[in-house]
Amino acid sequence: MPIGSCEVSLRNDYVEGTEGGTVGYIEGVFVLPDYRGQHIAKELLALGENWSKENGCAEFASDCVLDKTDSLCFHLKVGFEEASRNIHFVKKLYGGVV
Repeated sequence: MPIGSCEVSLRNDYVEGTEGGTVGYIEGVFVLPDYRGQHIAKELLALGENWSKENGCAEFASDCVLDKTDSLCFHLKVGFEEASRNIHFVKKLYGGVV
């Protein structure tokens, strides 16, 4: 049974705080609660970093929601530096789906 996952993509569009080009991007990391605190997420990220390097990336990026302090602490602990803070907006058009 899987106990965790890490989804990494290659982004070619602008990624906040990067110099441009293709960037490895963490789309999500999850470890089952009973297995947290055992460096599993850190190991999953290392695999994602290596995969990104193998695919020509010089940078690796991620994001988290401002009020998710656990996620912020995790990112800082595994070597990320905060690049910026954003507030995103959405507006429904025609009373339907965005």
